[in-house]
Amino acid sequence: MAATDMTTSQLAFLTGLLYATIAWVYAEWLEWKGDGKREVKADEESLPLHTTKSHGGEHDSLVSKDVVPASAVEMGATGHLYRFATLDGAYLLEHRLTLRAIVEFGGLLVYMMLCDRTSLFPEAQRSYSRDLFMFIYLLLCLAAAFTSLKKHAGSSPSVDYLNRHQTEEWKGWMQILFLLYHYFVAKEMYNAIRVFIAAYVWMTGFGNFSYYYVRKDFSIGRFCQMMWRLNFLVFFCCVTLNNDYMLYYICPMHTLFTLMVFGICAIGAKYNENNLVIYLKFAVAVAVVIGVWEIPGMFDLLWSPFTFLVAYNDPRRPSDDIMHEWRFRSGLDRYIWIIGMMYAFGHPVVERWLERLEDLKSTTRQTVRAGLTISALAVGYYWYVAFYSLGKLEYNKVHPYTSWIPITVYIVLRNLHPTLRHWSMTLFAWCGKITLETYICQFHIWLRTSIPNGQPVAILSLLPEEYPLLNFLFVSAIYIFVSNRLFHLVNTLKTAFVPAKNNAVLAQTGIGMLISGIVLYGLTFVFIKLPLSL
Repeated sequence: MAATDMTTSQLAFLTGLLYATIAWVYAEWLEWKGDGKREVKADEESLPLHTTKSHGGEHDSLVSKDVVPASAVEMGATGHLYRFATLDGAYLLEHRLTLRAIVEFGGLLVYMMLCDRTSLFPEAQRSYSRDLFMFIYLLLCLAAAFTSLKKHAGSSPSVDYLNRHQTEEWKGWMQILFLLYHYFVAKEMYNAIRVFIAAYVWMTGFGNFSYYYVRKDFSIGRFCQMMWRLNFLVFFCCVTLNNDYMLYYICPMHTLFTLMVFGICAIGAKYNENNLVIYLKFAVAVAVVIGVWEIPGMFDLLWSPFTFLVAYNDPRRPSDDIMHEWRFRSGLDRYIWIIGMMYAFGHPVVERWLERLEDLKSTTRQTVRAGLTISALAVGYYWYVAFYSLGKLEYNKVHPYTSWIPITVYIVLRNLHPTLRHWSMTLFAWCGKITLETYICQFHIWLRTSIPNGQPVAILSLLPEEYPLLNFLFVSAIYIFVSNRLFHLVNTLKTAFVPAKNNAVLAQTGIGMLISGIVLYGLTFVFIKLPLSL
């Protein structure tokens, strides 16, 4: 990829990464020289915004402080940018590990560019074999069961209903099937994948409502941390790979429904203890969804001001309707986030019911469990025959109204017995923690899109074509490693730049990022892009 082929944003990113690398190397050299403590002590009164005072340790620039020195806040965003731009030794030492994280994050994005947008690595065509698909997945299940099955029980038999370990595991095994579906083009799994995505959106409603209802934390810092987690990586992927936001449709979908849950909980938050108010809020949420998605023309009217953000046109299959992808994707799961909120609200009731169930006599308890199990399986079978077995287009029409059925059946079967509630496979739970990163990275370092806004049409081939399984193993190992590193780096940078309870620091961070982007973009356009285009 020549410099003339790059956008101004891509060149600005590479310019900023180069300067950050120089600053980090200089900070590491100062630390290695032993000048770290001496320089920092001389400049201790101008500590950076939210770092610890430990130097040379692994906690530098990683621990957010809500209470910071007044001098640090008074310095302002421009003061911090000036000290960074002039390579102030003491300042760089204080931010040494943050700089390291920035450089590593940028380096992994460069790796994505090299894999997806250059001819440095070849590609291979995708093909589907049901036997191979099932073999790989079942092998992973056996490995997870034999090596990572772990008990997470509390003191009470009913403790841990829909616990974090369980939901992370749930996300993990679904994500693996989701990724294999893309890698092998397993079209027969289409309807199942739709259910998995609905389950993720259900968790968005369930998890966020649980947090806001219990913690009552509607602070700006917490909100910004949530948006950072959902959109930081995808933003830089859009910048470095010149893609539209909607290529990674999971990100705008979860952002939208997270914002809707936040709005439902935050508006009139002081009345949330009143059950009638919560019921009214659920009714309003349903009414909003009906108004936006069910009334013809209303969706396009309301979203037209945001076309720049959610428009998408596949260059390989161009269409005049640039809002189709957003209308289709968001519409498929327009109700399930509300179901998630309802289940979160009813969580304490189910907990109490399970406690009473465990207190019953053994025979009665087993009879109730057997009855509920048979009922759940019967409902699941009916859903499978009546809806799941439909063709792709027919199923999509009923999915928004029926996706809650298999999700509920799974929850019932998984939580009816203490053993199933308390045990989970930590390997899948670990995969569940990095679902966002594995979803985004699959496009560029596991598969290949090759062109801006293109859907993945091939797989990355790092080994000769005659070794497809070895290539799958090798590429997958790198892909999982990179996804895991990005997960930790995004969280590290979130801690460094987005404090949860210090709005002054948060404002300075936002201003600093905005100024940095404008300066980098302007300088790149004037000194690099403009001369190259002449």
